[in-house]
Amino acid sequence: MRLAGRLDGIEPFYVMECAKAAMQIARGPLCDPAQGGRPMIYLNIGEPDAGATLAVQRAAQACIEAGRTQYTQATGLPELRAALSRWYAQRFGLDIAPERIVITAGASAALQLACLALFERGDKVLTPDPCYPCNRHFVAAADAEAVLLPAGADQRFQLTAEQVVEAWDAHTRGVLLASPSNPTGTSIAPEEMRAIVEAVRERCGVTVVDEIYLGLSFDERFERSALSHGDDVISVNSFSKYFGMTGWRLGWLVLPPELVGPVEKLAQNLFICPSSIAQHAALACFEPESLAEYERRRASFRERRDFVVPALRQLGLDVPVMPDGAFYAWIDVSRHSANSWDYAFKLMNQAQIALTPGRDFGRHDPQRWLRLSFASSMEQLQEAVRRWGQVLK
Repeated sequence: MRLAGRLDGIEPFYVMECAKAAMQIARGPLCDPAQGGRPMIYLNIGEPDAGATLAVQRAAQACIEAGRTQYTQATGLPELRAALSRWYAQRFGLDIAPERIVITAGASAALQLACLALFERGDKVLTPDPCYPCNRHFVAAADAEAVLLPAGADQRFQLTAEQVVEAWDAHTRGVLLASPSNPTGTSIAPEEMRAIVEAVRERCGVTVVDEIYLGLSFDERFERSALSHGDDVISVNSFSKYFGMTGWRLGWLVLPPELVGPVEKLAQNLFICPSSIAQHAALACFEPESLAEYERRRASFRERRDFVVPALRQLGLDVPVMPDGAFYAWIDVSRHSANSWDYAFKLMNQAQIALTPGRDFGRHDPQRWLRLSFASSMEQLQEAVRRWGQVLK
């Protein structure tokens, strides 16, 4: 069977191979207590350990019982768009009109819609290396080219305005950023984000920012949306991380007013609408009890970060930049192994710890890096550090 050529620009998701290997080991003698084994500790999964709040669950049940399961508008429930508008005002002090918000079937659908609306064959889109692989693959799926620019620890693993200006050429259409970032947990400083937006604007390009971890910021300096730098900035967001609704597949876009109509046309044809049940349930995210719970969870993630990063450093593992958001630590293991892929399998077999090697996240020295997710419980993190210390000894 002949396949579309665009698939050549989309690499396999190698992290899933590691995840499958971890699950296979978990079913074997190394993790069987009857044979002296111990459970696998999964620090490879980018998913909060707490799911939807009780208020959200009850809202979903009420929605089903009332039979409110019909299609919604392609842009989403007006009430949900209005609730997000109020949330931006309360949390970030931003005046975002509900009409600029488009509800999507997860952040993945949001990225696909944005890329299809903006990019085409011959276009280049600048993105940092390292970055979340699916983001650049959405660019490739639109037949455009994601240009990965190395971003080291000295620049918080994020692009700078100077890099953007230097790399821009006649085929460059825009930038695709993430703040906070997966896999590094680092954000772009507000002044640098402003400089990037202005550089892109001067070149008649587009700035797309993945902000799905923005609610999980730990440093007030970075707790600002890129939307504060102008109505032409496009923000991708999700109910998965801060709101804990991963499997509900619900996200949103904040768009310039002139882009809402084109994106709506695409959404009508590609998705019809996001899940109506998920949308009705998500309205309960903005109830006081839910918002209080999300803030409690954010504080818990910060406590875990404040434990695990110093603990890793004390073991002699290099975490060059303290993450300021999300729930990831980006660890340089080059002093302990020439290849983080092999080292990840070593940890699975010798310590029963599953982490994510850097292979998926870029092309600039990916073999140096491991991503650790501290979305697991404090007890699991403490045990993982203890086991890792034994391996290092």
